[in-house]
Amino acid sequence: MTRTSIFACIAALAATPALTNPVDLVRPDAPELAFFGTLPVGVQTLEFVNPGQIDIVNVTDQDIPLYDRPLTVEVWYPAEDDSSARTGYDTVLRDGVTPVTLTGRATRDADPAAEGMFPLIVISHGYPGNRYLMAHLGENLASKGFVTVSVDHTDSTYSDQGAFGSTLYHRPLDQRFVIDQMEALESRLGGIIDTSVVGIIGYSMGGYGALVFGGAGVTQQATEAAWGTPRGLLTAHLSGSESLAALRDPRVRAIVAIGPWGRNADVWDANGMAGLDTPTLIMAGGSDDVSVYGAIRTIFEEAGNTERHLLTFVNANHNAAAPIPAPAEAWDPVETLDFVPFEHYADPVWDSTRMNNIAQHFATAFFDLHLRGDVSRRPYLELIPNANDGVVALDEEALPTDDHTYWAGFPARTARGLRFETLSVGE
Repeated sequence: MTRTSIFACIAALAATPALTNPVDLVRPDAPELAFFGTLPVGVQTLEFVNPGQIDIVNVTDQDIPLYDRPLTVEVWYPAEDDSSARTGYDTVLRDGVTPVTLTGRATRDADPAAEGMFPLIVISHGYPGNRYLMAHLGENLASKGFVTVSVDHTDSTYSDQGAFGSTLYHRPLDQRFVIDQMEALESRLGGIIDTSVVGIIGYSMGGYGALVFGGAGVTQQATEAAWGTPRGLLTAHLSGSESLAALRDPRVRAIVAIGPWGRNADVWDANGMAGLDTPTLIMAGGSDDVSVYGAIRTIFEEAGNTERHLLTFVNANHNAAAPIPAPAEAWDPVETLDFVPFEHYADPVWDSTRMNNIAQHFATAFFDLHLRGDVSRRPYLELIPNANDGVVALDEEALPTDDHTYWAGFPARTARGLRFETLSVGE
């Protein structure tokens, strides 16, 4: 190589911005459906306001004030053209203060796809969280022909974390309101969204909201809990209530609940879980000590009025599957937290990108089946329970024989440490 060419290479590298904190990584050993689809992805930030909502944070013994509740959302969607420019997402860490920029592959404000209608998927973070915590799912699913909308839930983000009771009360209402707002869009973006078929992805408290929205009414005990919503206002979501029935939405056809919180605190009982009649895929860490894995299994077992699946990351804790990989800035201690922010994103056993990829794979299969009616995805959800028991048996043309039981879509040796269980209606 000549000196001139060396200098040219150095100059080119210097002109190329470093790719920091990517949210779109797919490992070479990822399962089949984790890889990005063929569609270019655009992204827009929208602001919604839900008027006349109860201001839970300021409720007193004498007053139940109302306010106009703001919600910021990030929308990923199939786009017309791919500019090949990586998008930066400016946000903050778990401390709500430290600035951080994430990078993805969507193009900011790109023109929506010229043709096609695409199912809507609402993404709902935990307490606290923000609209970028599951950006990996937002971008990935948009590349496969979905419109994904990820919500900043007021009183529940890193920057404005407020009373827990606000999250309990507002979370399913926010999810419903965002669907209505996306349906009402009159822009070109609104013209590509098929809101007649909707999916929900909820993590932790987002999972709680999704299950309530899907019909799982809360217990009387939960409405009276000192740690909960004041003045008994959570009775709006009480099992068997008219208000819960009015919240139900036939547009919602499928739910992915990741580490859903609630059964560990008796927010539901068997009667409440019987109200869930929307096909549900639960993902959880087998050592979750926040939502408590045993309680998550109880949700899976008690929701007998719908088909449901439970994907378990053996030995993972509460951060299984959902959070993006910890940003580089999260590795350093901060003054306002008694833990390193890294712990909010990462798992001590599992690699975050690995879990993200597995979540993308199963979410793709699940939503393709239930939102598009693509029955070719069923084999990805009809698996032997313990992946470690899977047998790879291929013929000379690398096609599976009758003895092949390894998980569909997973290369040999790559499904270890996972369990996948299914229960049908009535089981």
